[in-house]
Amino acid sequence: MTPFPKLLARRPDDRISLRSRPVLPITQIRRTALLLLLLAGFPHSLAAFEFATVINRAETLATSPFQAPPAVPKFMRELDYSQYQDIRFDPEKSLWRETGANFQVMLIPPGLFYGHAVRINIVDAEGSRPLPFRRDAFTFSDPNLAKRIPPDLGHAGFKLTFPLKGQGERNQFLVFAGASYFRGVGRDNGFGLSARGMALDTGLPSGEEFPSFVEFWLLRPSPEARQMQVYALLDGPSATGAYAFTITPGTATTVAVKARLFARKPLGLPGLAPLTSMFFYGENTGRPAGEWRRQVHDSDGLLIHDGGTGEWLWRPLLNPKTLQMDSFTTDNVRGFGLLQRDTDFRDYLDGEAQYHSRPSAWVEPVGDWGKGRVVLVQLPTQDETNDNIVAFWTPDRPVSPEAPLALEYVLQFGNHQITGEQMGRVVNTLVGDGSRIGGGTTEGAYRLVVDFTGGRLDGLSSRARVTATVTALDDGEILDHYVEYVPAHRCWRLSMLARPAADKPLSLRAFLQSGVDTLTETWTYRLPADNDIRPEGD
Repeated sequence: MTPFPKLLARRPDDRISLRSRPVLPITQIRRTALLLLLLAGFPHSLAAFEFATVINRAETLATSPFQAPPAVPKFMRELDYSQYQDIRFDPEKSLWRETGANFQVMLIPPGLFYGHAVRINIVDAEGSRPLPFRRDAFTFSDPNLAKRIPPDLGHAGFKLTFPLKGQGERNQFLVFAGASYFRGVGRDNGFGLSARGMALDTGLPSGEEFPSFVEFWLLRPSPEARQMQVYALLDGPSATGAYAFTITPGTATTVAVKARLFARKPLGLPGLAPLTSMFFYGENTGRPAGEWRRQVHDSDGLLIHDGGTGEWLWRPLLNPKTLQMDSFTTDNVRGFGLLQRDTDFRDYLDGEAQYHSRPSAWVEPVGDWGKGRVVLVQLPTQDETNDNIVAFWTPDRPVSPEAPLALEYVLQFGNHQITGEQMGRVVNTLVGDGSRIGGGTTEGAYRLVVDFTGGRLDGLSSRARVTATVTALDDGEILDHYVEYVPAHRCWRLSMLARPAADKPLSLRAFLQSGVDTLTETWTYRLPADNDIRPEGD
């Protein structure tokens, strides 16, 4: 697998806001009501078009050999980044603009990484009909390029806009483009990580497969609607799929997803509800030579809520020197997501990329998904232009032509508090050499400092007796650990000195408690033997 290029990461017209406001945690009652509302759908006066139509298409398609979509002209695929960026959709040509509708649609041209067009259909009271390509809907900086654009070029995808900040504004909040990728933001976010319809064999030596959304149906909502429905057909060499997206923009943008997957052959490692992000470096890694920014990442950790144990588990992300894969066994997983918990500008000091405003993404299954694993794949990257982090859920039971798969989940984009977690949470993970001043005096050891805040911790006296349960795996050794309150940071700090076994990673788990009561999520960490914390040869 190679990292996926962040083609649209810095486009100015993708910006939503440079401000970051906290999102109030959703209580269980509010969360249940939200799920019922989203899954119930919404009334609209449309010609008969049902999700079953897309399901039947996907099921039938899976019985035939895969046929790759026709490629766009070679000169379009060979455009460089600047040339492609100079092809711009005219916002005045947005779909449904003439009615002043809340939801409007901007179209994305093929080219560069978007090697084939997708079919886009509009469904309204008159029925379902394909959306034709219009060259005059785009502006071109290069008139010679404009002349070469074929009249039937097609579209690579689309962007949805909505007045998130009040009437009179058109804010982009959800983008479908490239393979099965789609990116979303809440009201106060800038674009960052992506979701996908499906991932296949991510991180395996056999190489990753990227099935694509090849056709969309956009159900036209009423002008005043605050919710929109999109259907999508997925196709790839190994599998097909039908997807229904019920989309609700807001402070946190919510996408209720129904999916039906059909395999052409037994699937090796199907990745469901996958999320893709970027982590270059952060507080728990070394800073690359010459870098002035404190951190550079779209997400800083993976959070998992396991329904079997009730445990909340936090794993800080890394930019490893070699590919790293971790699996977290779950029984009826209740949620997982890639979060951006560092949301202060001072965490980055980057006035252009605005990493502090990047969204978190949280997946909540609907119903019992059963036994499976949340898989985290971390790839090495030399800069911030590649998405090198992937997280997804994969079932224990096989997915094959004889055993198709149906699943539903609710995906949210917004502030990291969209998870609704009530436990104390990790806000810092710091890692250093355990054989120098401030770290310790033990050769081969590491000093790890983890700061916790929130939940019941915030109500404790600074003199309260808070302890930690710390566990070393992979034959590692805990040399010492202690917990203290840090008034300047208003947090509880766990400090550990730990040493890995020879040529093995340092694998640790820890949480804070008061007596027998667990106060925090479980912090889990795996530092590869080959890392950037100590100089080469130490």
